[in-house]
Amino acid sequence: MNETNPVAMLEQTARRKIQEALDAERNKDYETAIDKYKKGIEALEEIVRNYPEHPMTKLYKKTIYELNLRLKYIESKASQAIGEGLPDEIKVEIKGNSIVENLPEFVLKEKPSVTFDDIAGLDDAKRAIREAIIYPVKRPDLFPLGWPRGILLYGPPGTGKTMLAAAVTNEIKGEFIYLDATNIMSKWLGEGEKNVRKVFDYARSKASEKSPVIIFIDELDALLGVHSNEVGGEVRVRNQFLKEMDGLQDKSQTLHVYVIGATNKPWALDEPFIRRFQKRIYVPLPNKEARIKLLDMLTSKIKLDNSVDFDRLADLLDGYSGSDIRDIVQDAYMRSVREYFESDGKSDVVRPLTIEDFSEAIRSRKPSVSKEMLKIYEQWDERFKAI
Repeated sequence: MNETNPVAMLEQTARRKIQEALDAERNKDYETAIDKYKKGIEALEEIVRNYPEHPMTKLYKKTIYELNLRLKYIESKASQAIGEGLPDEIKVEIKGNSIVENLPEFVLKEKPSVTFDDIAGLDDAKRAIREAIIYPVKRPDLFPLGWPRGILLYGPPGTGKTMLAAAVTNEIKGEFIYLDATNIMSKWLGEGEKNVRKVFDYARSKASEKSPVIIFIDELDALLGVHSNEVGGEVRVRNQFLKEMDGLQDKSQTLHVYVIGATNKPWALDEPFIRRFQKRIYVPLPNKEARIKLLDMLTSKIKLDNSVDFDRLADLLDGYSGSDIRDIVQDAYMRSVREYFESDGKSDVVRPLTIEDFSEAIRSRKPSVSKEMLKIYEQWDERFKAI
């Protein structure tokens, strides 16, 4: 830890106080636990107050919230013994060290229902994912040299990266573990390295039972990118990820555990991590064909006037992301809904949408990704793509 780094010093103080509080609580010394929790919270609040732009601020705020929850339960004496009467998200940290016991917040309770057919366009990305994951799961005997275990999806926000990961999980009937910087770095701080190890242990355990596992890391740059003012815990988490991903690449390993990382800022990633993702796939803005399909999918349950021409609308939507287009369809539909509620009962149905509804929605909403930013993505893709 850099002793001149005030954020690192404050986090170290918070981590120490929280650990002391946990120890006191286990010994049923609730008075000491309350005092230590409060001091830990104070240290975190000082970071949030004085360094609002720090990349881990979101984690610190979540930690403060959950520590205050814990304080409330202790102070009200709702818990007569460790773990009793506490919310599930708090209880899991106290009960024990079971792998399964400590992972419920990461593992998706229900299998994803989305399929590749639900995703408009992105044919190159779908093909690369099929070849990297689906084919080896179905016929591992056809891959004597092994198969990729790390897949990086990068591109502008709102282009379908998360949906691709969910769809492949559905296709292989696997388990879906969702990670981001907030949950993996732990609500109690200092647990990030341990959490990474638990996640991969759990994944290997499930895969050994013939259940493929997708570990999906959202906002990968926030977790594994290189930041100024970072603290020791972040470095240890990155190193643990490197170790675990290297373990997946072991030629003797035939388990179907895959790491899919998604990022809107691939340039923030450290090169050692980039190399661990053998497949690096650009997820771009939708082309015209995809925009037409997306419009058709989004309006499937909406009545449209004959004036609506998807081909024309697709031209107007050039440069918009998939999530932008969804928002525009919602805006257009809201024009009709607004008229219905403002008609004072003169109409008992919502009128069909017209081309003007869409045109007005487009005029009112600019693309969320600039042309300059697209050039940066394309330049990074030219340098690092691997499909």
